[in-house]
Amino acid sequence: MKKLIFILLVLLLVGTTATYAAHLKGGWIQYQYLGPGTASGSNKYKIIVRQYLLCTSQGGQIDQNIYLGIFDGKTNASVNNITIPLSSGGTDVLNKTTYDPCINNKPTVCYRIDRYETTVDLPANSAGYILAVQRCCRIAGIVNVVNSGTVGVSYYNKIPGTINSIDYSKNSSPVFAQKDTAVICYGTPFTFDFSATDVDPTDSISYAFCDGLTGGSTTSPGPAPPLDPPYSPIPYQSGFSGNAPLGNNASINSTTGIISGIAPAVTGDYVVAVCASEYRNGVLIGITKKEIHITVANCQLSGASLQPSYLNCNDLNFTFTNLSAASNIVSYLWTFGEPARGNLDTSRSAIAMHTYKDTGVYTAKLKVVASGGCVDSTTTQVSVFPGFVAKFTVTGSCLINPYQFTDATVSKYGLVNGWTWDFGETTVTTDTSTLRNPTYQYPVLGSKTATLMVKDSKGCQSSFSQTFTVVDKPTINLPFRDTLICSIDTLQLFANSTGSYSWTPVASIKNPNTANPYVYPKDTTVYYVTVNNNGCTNTDSITVNVLDFISVDAGLDTAICQTDIIRINTKSDALSYSWTASTTETVAQVKNPFVQPLINTTYYVTANLGKCQDKDTVSVIVYPYPLSNAGQDAVLCFGNRVQLMGNIVGNSFSWSPASSLINANTLTPTAGPTKTTQYILTATNTTGCLKAVRDTITVTVIPIVTVFAGRDTSVVINQPLQLNATSNADTLTTSFFWTPSSWLNNNSIYNPIATFTSPIDSIRYKVRATTQEGCIGEDDIFVRVFRNAPDILVPSGFTPNADGKNDIVKAIPIGIKTLNYFNVYNRFGQLLFSSPEIGKGWDGNFGGSAQPPGTYVYMTQGTDYLGNTIFRKGTVVLIR
Repeated sequence: MKKLIFILLVLLLVGTTATYAAHLKGGWIQYQYLGPGTASGSNKYKIIVRQYLLCTSQGGQIDQNIYLGIFDGKTNASVNNITIPLSSGGTDVLNKTTYDPCINNKPTVCYRIDRYETTVDLPANSAGYILAVQRCCRIAGIVNVVNSGTVGVSYYNKIPGTINSIDYSKNSSPVFAQKDTAVICYGTPFTFDFSATDVDPTDSISYAFCDGLTGGSTTSPGPAPPLDPPYSPIPYQSGFSGNAPLGNNASINSTTGIISGIAPAVTGDYVVAVCASEYRNGVLIGITKKEIHITVANCQLSGASLQPSYLNCNDLNFTFTNLSAASNIVSYLWTFGEPARGNLDTSRSAIAMHTYKDTGVYTAKLKVVASGGCVDSTTTQVSVFPGFVAKFTVTGSCLINPYQFTDATVSKYGLVNGWTWDFGETTVTTDTSTLRNPTYQYPVLGSKTATLMVKDSKGCQSSFSQTFTVVDKPTINLPFRDTLICSIDTLQLFANSTGSYSWTPVASIKNPNTANPYVYPKDTTVYYVTVNNNGCTNTDSITVNVLDFISVDAGLDTAICQTDIIRINTKSDALSYSWTASTTETVAQVKNPFVQPLINTTYYVTANLGKCQDKDTVSVIVYPYPLSNAGQDAVLCFGNRVQLMGNIVGNSFSWSPASSLINANTLTPTAGPTKTTQYILTATNTTGCLKAVRDTITVTVIPIVTVFAGRDTSVVINQPLQLNATSNADTLTTSFFWTPSSWLNNNSIYNPIATFTSPIDSIRYKVRATTQEGCIGEDDIFVRVFRNAPDILVPSGFTPNADGKNDIVKAIPIGIKTLNYFNVYNRFGQLLFSSPEIGKGWDGNFGGSAQPPGTYVYMTQGTDYLGNTIFRKGTVVLIR
């Protein structure tokens, strides 16, 4: 067996008839038509009941007899109760002792099947018969069932009777295949064949998960006779149901009966019930239900795992992935079933993509090699039949008539052979059909969404849904319900619906039994249209208002400002309008057009209602707008003023804001804003165009220019001093000028160098910064000049008593460009203060505490203007 998708089946059933024991593991009922019965009008059937038990069941756990109940297929009333002995059937014990080399943690697999057989004669019955056996109890600890050790089981089948006037009683039920034991490893891909066969080759079988059923109880383990149907579903654990007995990651193929997916992550037994629906010529004639237990084992798979089959009904492209969860696979070899294509037929990728050259059925193969010596392969059937599109049409008239559904499915390579309709009626559960082109009469009005599930002979399946509305009468669409005509005209009416038409009154009408008759009334008339669609009727109406003449009024002459747009408000009952202008302006041919005359213009209108006509004119006088020119934008230095130069064409004007203007009532006021301000000049007229016109200028105010020449400093004769002025203005567009120019290398830059070659005591330099707008800022710096060499001086003592005198000790640099540090230590060598800032010193405190009087050590270092390092060390006395 070359499939590493295994299933652990442990299918066990009940013990003795009267004993309650938790050992049942499922079962099912099969019937076989043998021919006419002994009595006239009766049929003979063989009934086979299979019960699954624990492999270890023995003694009182094994039923020597079971009780088969036979019930009327319509009323559920008991017809007969038959005792069937075990000896009539036999017992099978299935064990699994051999395993694929790629499976680890091999579990022990064994189960027992008890079979009970009998023959019965049943009188012909149009309702058919229900067969049932009940027993208790299931094994304890089933994963997907609540308190499973106290839950019974019912085996159930139905012999058909007469359906749609056809007798189906001479039928044999499908027979489920008895597969050998297999293994499902938890959390891994698997497949399991739950298929059945039918002795009638024309019948088709559709598979689906269904509910497991309760049966006997702990107080009545083997009811004799069984209770009347219907039977309740077993209590499923949360996350499981009859439709999802292995969770949401496992499903059953409705065509093949193959269960596949990912096994649950929790080990143990799971109840799985499958219903095989038997169809003959599209008619459902019976459902055979089989219930088993599938055991999910604690094992692992290392090998090749694929779905049993792959089908593509859309295109030629496939993507294949190994379904095994093994992580130790070291190599892959895919062949796709097209050997004539050479290398294009193979792939060594873990995920293989392949485009088939043509349609057809191919056999794809995957071979894998896993670490540890596991070599495994598997094959799968690949069906390539693109061009399958599900579709249908629906036609109908109204609620009292059936709606016709017509299949329009396209199957390019197969024969459409299966239809399942859901007509979308939510108030009932019988709104289904398996006919190709069914009809359905809806019980209530409203929006419906019908769905067709369709399949073809190639195995393609698809669905299509369509939404429509079921109405109580035909829908009539009218383009209008109220209109005008002239008494000398003829008008064509329009109606859109489905069915036959009838218009009334028939006077002054031509072709009254068509959708679009002509009418020519002399007086206002209401015309009624009635539509009859297969007995469904609806009526609607159109009012035709008749006028002997019409008039048109284009309105009073008016005036506008030049370039404005105005709408002409025309009053008339006409249906069409023709406009012209005294200028070359083009006017829209509507009742109330928008116009934009640039000069005085007269507009002419001709109004028509059929052959009735009238004319009128309207004139529009055009006045120019006033003009406003506020002048040019200006730039001011803070504190300065500028005169505005306004100009207007109009009767009056005003400036705003006026709070920062002098003589604001003139066209040339003086502006002195403290910040950038926009001034608006508004011009108006007292006659003609009365709309105001505005113009705006911006007066930009340059902020106060601030300059910093640097901190006062000291320098040694013959050493260069780098000056560096800074400003809030843009340095690139601002000019600097230093005075006096003595000792400076350039007094017209922001950073000149001063070198004192002759002895002086001190000098004060002033620097002026001038922006490109002419705004000025000034500052100065005081320089003391020493004749000795560069040095760093530190006082010998200080008194930090907060009297403002000698409260700190600091380094005093002479001719020093940069102070590297000034440090103060106590007599234990602990650093109490450190700073590289010139002018910053120690206040006698450390860590928030005043230090005691005494002698302290300082160290300081700096760099002079020539780059030389100056280091000084000494002591300073703290006096309190």
